[in-house]
Amino acid sequence: MSPLDRLGLSIPLIQAPMAGVSTPGMAANVSNAGALGSIAVGATDASGARAMIDAVRAGTDRPFNVNLFVHASPVADAVREAAWLDALQPLFTTYGAQPPSRLRTIYRSFADDPEMLAMLLDAAPPVISFHFGLPSAAAVAALKDRGILLIATATGLAEATAIAAAGIDLVVAQGFEEGGHRSMFDPDAADDELGTLAVTRLLVREGKLPVIAAGGIMDGAGIAAALALGAVAAQLGTAFIACPESAASFSYKERLFGSAAHHTTMTRLISGRPARVLANRFSALEAEIGERRPPDYPIAYDAGKALHAAASAAGEHDFGAHWAGQGAPLARAMPAAELVRTLTAELARVRTG
Repeated sequence: MSPLDRLGLSIPLIQAPMAGVSTPGMAANVSNAGALGSIAVGATDASGARAMIDAVRAGTDRPFNVNLFVHASPVADAVREAAWLDALQPLFTTYGAQPPSRLRTIYRSFADDPEMLAMLLDAAPPVISFHFGLPSAAAVAALKDRGILLIATATGLAEATAIAAAGIDLVVAQGFEEGGHRSMFDPDAADDELGTLAVTRLLVREGKLPVIAAGGIMDGAGIAAALALGAVAAQLGTAFIACPESAASFSYKERLFGSAAHHTTMTRLISGRPARVLANRFSALEAEIGERRPPDYPIAYDAGKALHAAASAAGEHDFGAHWAGQGAPLARAMPAAELVRTLTAELARVRTG
């Protein structure tokens, strides 16, 4: 029996936690429809996270997931950061703006945030998931003592082994097809770029935890395929971007249904970590930037957000962090609960032949 079974889901589906896209309303509606809704609080502080958790609870009495970033503390490098801003200066000038005078660490890692841990121990959401790494053994033990189900994401067997050793309950097998940030514990390490099929099957066969498959899954047939590989559930993110509850901008959703959806690409220029994005002017900078390396995540993201804001103010929306997986052309625009019901019906049709 998988630990996921204790949540009483009517479909083995998790709506991926997407910072800047998933909202408390989306999470509540997904959970009410029988799947596991998620919010991402890595881009806010303990107070903001508490407000989001309260908002989800106001909309549902069903289980939901709270996702945290556990990235390594960034190393500030004034020379490298100044060089990065110099490289971006011509773009800022094009849009009549100046780059920031200095770059900030805009997101605090959960590993460095005792206030967030204290809040979560008090709020005790049903499920907590980790991205980019793992918290301390003491934090894991404290959260488990509160009866919280814990999930962490792996891109390969070594990370999955570390996740199991840490006492986490389930592992997300993140395929290279997935949209948004790669969850590699070390973003500078070589990436084997395992696809969803391969990494899911590898972790099912060689790992020690129940596996949730993620990456490129957009419909009931994809969920069925993940289950056939031995996964206990599938996690879908890009499929929910076009929902009305999504916080994605109009231009983001518009691009999701345009030609860019057929040309997603990996880039680390936007945030400082590798992430899959709808091909846009930011990802196209790879050819121009050459070997120049952006600052550490999330310091580089401060520059990326500033450039996007400057371009948007001038009417250019093609520098956004439009994260999306390779299944983007399969996206559908419908309310989150309706999407869950559609996925449930599609999965049932596959299962019954």
